[in-house]
Amino acid sequence: MRHVWRWFGSVDKVTIADARQAGAQGIVSALHHVPHGAVWLPAEIERRQREVASLPDGSASDLSWEIVESLPVSEAIKTQVGEWRSHIENYRTSLENLARAGISVICYNFMPVLDWTRTDLAWRLPHGGTTMRFDLIDFAAFDIHILKRQAALGDYTPEIVSEAERRYAQMDDFARKALARNVNSGLPGSTEDTSLQGLAAQLSNYDRIDATTLRRHFVDFLAEVVPTAERLGLRLCCHPDDPPFPLLGLPRVMSTEADYRYILDVVDSPANGATLCTGSLGARPDNDLPGMIGRIGPKIHFAHLRNVRKESAGTPCSFHEDEHLAGDTDMVAVVAALLDEEARRKKQGRPDAVIPMRPDHGQDILDDLTRGAQPGYPAIGRLKGLAELRGVEHAIRKSTSA
Repeated sequence: MRHVWRWFGSVDKVTIADARQAGAQGIVSALHHVPHGAVWLPAEIERRQREVASLPDGSASDLSWEIVESLPVSEAIKTQVGEWRSHIENYRTSLENLARAGISVICYNFMPVLDWTRTDLAWRLPHGGTTMRFDLIDFAAFDIHILKRQAALGDYTPEIVSEAERRYAQMDDFARKALARNVNSGLPGSTEDTSLQGLAAQLSNYDRIDATTLRRHFVDFLAEVVPTAERLGLRLCCHPDDPPFPLLGLPRVMSTEADYRYILDVVDSPANGATLCTGSLGARPDNDLPGMIGRIGPKIHFAHLRNVRKESAGTPCSFHEDEHLAGDTDMVAVVAALLDEEARRKKQGRPDAVIPMRPDHGQDILDDLTRGAQPGYPAIGRLKGLAELRGVEHAIRKSTSA
């Protein structure tokens, strides 16, 4: 696997020098300041490439921007309203510009409104560090009592509704505002309006869009952009829903292996692939991650390796971000399955035999606790995860070559 590192640009408290010292071989980044639906201009792409290529002191970093995460799919495209057709044309133009810049892997998602959802961005762990957490009761309290979504009561069991009411009553004004802020955090650097008023307005755009309709819109999008990506030699890879179950009455279409199989089969192209995120998919007990790699492996263009620990049974559930080799996912089996897939590709002579992988999310430990990095993207927590994953990979390679 190729070990890459996510970087949010000059605003990131974790520098390119930090990434290099952590052992990164390449950089994953995006133009977060560009509004969703707009064209990524060559000058902006080149600027980010120059930033990645230089250390803070101006010397060469020996790193390059290798993977885009993410080239956002606008809400207009997902709902097929307003300027959605021009946004698709802009997306194709952005792909052309990225291809000319030499970047060939483009990660994106098709999640409605919010790109990820957590109720706590700094949940205290027994060892003193912090991590991100999704608490189903807190989320229900937000949905029912803070956002006051009209249909919210019907989306939860009576037990959850009762507990959410009790939990909300125990919160002071500061705690309620903090919960709302955490839920609305979304993707760091997002330009979307995720105030409570903005969130409610965006949710209303999905009043008549169920999972079947959203999936059809997704297929329409792929039918438009995949031929362009294939002509340019690009690999598009969709990130799964995070969490992988419906929230706020919104449909989900990329939460299970069956969801991936449908999308990969209906638009069958080497350019149409998957981002395997073991943390997102791992929040569902019915997702068999090593088995999924074995079955859809040829279409995996990018891997995010992280671990979550589910705190309750069933789906949906509460969970938190665990250490990379802890949690509910057998990470050793996942790495072994990815290495098997790489071996198959090498035998086939595929030019993309090596799968890029980044250590996704990390617990804030040691100096991370005062650095103030993007939620989920600390320096030391990710360095620890990358070191552990690299160790697993090395051990597997040694055992298979013995």
